[in-house]
Amino acid sequence: MPSRYATDSPRRKRSHGEGTIVQRKDGRYEAKVFVPTTAGTIKRVSVYGKTREECHTKFVELKAQADQGVPVAAESWTVGGYLAYWLERIVRAERRPKTVQGYEGVIRRYLVPSLGRKRLDKLNAAEVRQFVTSLRNGCQCCQRGCDKARKPAECCVKKGGTCCAYKIQPRMVQSIHAVLRNALENAVREEVIHRNVAKLVKVSPPKYKVNRGLTVVQAKAILKVTPGHRLGALYVLAVCLGLRRGELLGLRRQDVDLEAGTLEVIQTLQRVGGRLQFVKPKTEDSERTIPLPPICLDALKEHRKRQFAERSDHGPDWEDHGLVFPSRRGTPMEPDNLRRSWGEIRTAAGLGAVRLHDLRHTCVSLLLDLGVPPHTVREIVGHSDIEVTMTIYAHSSLDDKRAALSKLGQSLT
Repeated sequence: MPSRYATDSPRRKRSHGEGTIVQRKDGRYEAKVFVPTTAGTIKRVSVYGKTREECHTKFVELKAQADQGVPVAAESWTVGGYLAYWLERIVRAERRPKTVQGYEGVIRRYLVPSLGRKRLDKLNAAEVRQFVTSLRNGCQCCQRGCDKARKPAECCVKKGGTCCAYKIQPRMVQSIHAVLRNALENAVREEVIHRNVAKLVKVSPPKYKVNRGLTVVQAKAILKVTPGHRLGALYVLAVCLGLRRGELLGLRRQDVDLEAGTLEVIQTLQRVGGRLQFVKPKTEDSERTIPLPPICLDALKEHRKRQFAERSDHGPDWEDHGLVFPSRRGTPMEPDNLRRSWGEIRTAAGLGAVRLHDLRHTCVSLLLDLGVPPHTVREIVGHSDIEVTMTIYAHSSLDDKRAALSKLGQSLT
């Protein structure tokens, strides 16, 4: 007679290391693992699977991480929640205000609307890849490529977003991905997550189309019209030293030693949050000491005399901030005013649509053309990497290529 304890489905013996796996009412299988957390405590975590084998695989992976001492997050972060924490506690404390402003805009406009509600520890590479693809396809309102069968505006009206025909430039796509990657990398360092899934998604860098700069004749034309101009010395420094606009406007009299013939780049002037601020240079390599050639020394000496007379004319109305290139009242100069001043110089020199920043390109290109070693050029202009000097700024002109090929042809005949 069969025992009253017998059942139609005999209990299956668990495999070694399988742990307790039970089937839930919803049909899924569940196993629990005790794991260390980032707060230094131990908590019990559940893993789930549609089948017993899937649940067991997840159990083994989590158990192995726990045995290796890899902690799980002490709290359940969402991507949006962690981005807010990272921006406030990490970025704001370590980066320049302009960088913080840029990161905040990327997080608010792109990352939070698309990924903000997802669990940080559940975010995977496929979701990041889909997000990047949606950026490239120019569809921000519905996080997918626009349906060609209907007008983009119709898609956006239904989703309540902006027109998805708006396409984000490749450089911006790269920046958005970089912000997400940097935030997740910090989460890995803080042991909130065990890997950075954004690093698994490769975003090709955009191809830069950078103006080579001015020719020697054009550069001389600028230097010819600068004498007597209120900001003439500024343009001499821009051409000869390749200083950035913010570095020029942030230059102080104490940073220039006319006796020793040196100039120190210590700070830059930027507009952040609607107001002008003095901040540290772009990178650590941007803080530098540059020897002044005679053409720059002469221009600065003449500028100092002119500024002394200007300061005397304004009397008590002059607000001295110790700047080499201030406004007409001594206060920090509005960047837009410098742009208008550059328009006057550009027109007087007979140049077309040349940007002020192109003078920096001019300095780099002319120095390289003169045979100055790239590492010396990098230190003069303050590039963080010599690759920037060589790949973005160093472009051969058609004449350079013609001369090189002519030499090759002569050697073969």
